[in-house]
Amino acid sequence: MVALWGAVPLAAQSPLSGVGRTATPEEIRGLGLAIGPDGSGLPEGSGTVAAGRELFATHCSRCHGPKGEGEVGPALLGGQGTLATAKPFKTVGSFWPYATTLWDYINRAMPFDKPGLLKPPEVYAAVAFILNLNGIIGDGAVMDASSLPKVKMPNRDGFVADTRPDVGPGAPSRPQP
Repeated sequence: MVALWGAVPLAAQSPLSGVGRTATPEEIRGLGLAIGPDGSGLPEGSGTVAAGRELFATHCSRCHGPKGEGEVGPALLGGQGTLATAKPFKTVGSFWPYATTLWDYINRAMPFDKPGLLKPPEVYAAVAFILNLNGIIGDGAVMDASSLPKVKMPNRDGFVADTRPDVGPGAPSRPQP
């Protein structure tokens, strides 16, 4: 739903929340690809750790540090074993449940000053390098639409299903554009 506060008459509001309106097909297309945890929506292409290392040095290290340790931008590695402590350190390697989420985030939002700049093979390469920095995949790994969803993230089982009736498996279906 796209909320347009005060601009939508009551008749156009969602019966589920009473707020907003259904997004138009054009608005949905403008959001780009939607990548699921199972890899649905991933495009063709592939990237290696070595290619990602070069790309990271060019496009990412100025914010995330040369080895992903964080500088202006957040750290991308570390934090394993800290989530249940008084000072959890949430990083790609300690917190994120799916490697496909990393692909989606980099594709949509990075580099910070030029989001959407990277082509799919470059996104796969950046993901491969970051996963490698975290010790999740080996130096020779190649990430693509087939291999990426198979990556087992350290915190994959650290999340619980949302059981609220309005969003869970028995939720009322929402109108499709």
